[in-house]
Amino acid sequence: MEYRKIKNTLVNPSILGFGCMRLPINSDESINEVEAEKMIDHAIKGGVTYIDTAFPYHQGNSEPFVGKVLKKYPRKDFLLATKLPIWDVKSEEDVRNIIDLQLSRLQVEYFDFYLLHALDSDRWETVKKFNIIPICMEYKKLGKIKNLGFSFHDEFPVFETIIHAHPWDFCQIQFNYLDAEIQAGIRGYALAESLDIPVIVMEPVKGGTLAVLPIEIEQLFTQFNPYKSVASWALRWVAQFPNVKVILSGMSTMEQVNDNLDTFNHYQALNEKESSIIHEVAHTIKAKMKNGCTNCEYCMPCPNGVDIPRNFRIWNDYAMYNNVEASKRRYFKHLDVAARADACIACGACEPLCPQNIHIIEDLLRVDQDMRKL
Repeated sequence: MEYRKIKNTLVNPSILGFGCMRLPINSDESINEVEAEKMIDHAIKGGVTYIDTAFPYHQGNSEPFVGKVLKKYPRKDFLLATKLPIWDVKSEEDVRNIIDLQLSRLQVEYFDFYLLHALDSDRWETVKKFNIIPICMEYKKLGKIKNLGFSFHDEFPVFETIIHAHPWDFCQIQFNYLDAEIQAGIRGYALAESLDIPVIVMEPVKGGTLAVLPIEIEQLFTQFNPYKSVASWALRWVAQFPNVKVILSGMSTMEQVNDNLDTFNHYQALNEKESSIIHEVAHTIKAKMKNGCTNCEYCMPCPNGVDIPRNFRIWNDYAMYNNVEASKRRYFKHLDVAARADACIACGACEPLCPQNIHIIEDLLRVDQDMRKL
């Protein structure tokens, strides 16, 4: 297993982290505890030391399950990460109550890595309002939090503000070869590196999207090396950045565990040819995009309630990855009827606000037509 030292600590985490957000589930959506425990055990046996969970994962059941599984291991043999649900904080006392509850749920005396969960501009205001960082530092002085950081989902200027606001022990960002220019992205990575703040990476395979690509794109990988999975290319792309200390994978099957272990138990850095192939794949995928929506939300709110960026995100993802079932689920099940493209009344309020000069009304009509064909 590849391990990477985090400066100023005695911690050398496995570069592969086991993310406990997408554990196998039963028909009633409860965790398949038997299979999930086998997967975690197998990962630990294969060298994984970093286990990541959070308060809301699996309807709140991930933390208690993970705590139960890890109880059989010596505490020094694993590094445990979990996160404070900022959206549940309504007072300073809430912060203390939640942290204490998490320690109890996970059956541990301390967290190796504790994150302020999914920070964006609004949640950052909550962090400041309720003195969340000073309270977490109290727990750090007591030894109940070893390393304090944050995970992030917003644009780079917000990341820049947050990372400069406190001497963080680490930060966690979404980062993969297709999303290097969005959210914190490559600029966020470089800024963290310049500040000597270690980076944990989430979504290295873009929620599984970069593990199953259209066949003509997959062939760019498989023709070069038929023995390595498509997902392994994405993981190795992230691993080439030296300040990335852990790459989280939300594993759902034993097959994924084995594939990821194979990638990092026999880790090889990308060579020049492999890097050029990944660049070609990213270029080919992006060329399939239907429009250039950047999710800036300048067009929002829509007077009629249409979620314009989300419609375009589903549409573009379908065009790039041909993910039929996922696209149907995201559009017809997860997107409210009133927010879908066909709710557009062509009022025209959005188009003058779009910095990309997208023909929003025309493209929403095309979204609706393409989704209905599915």
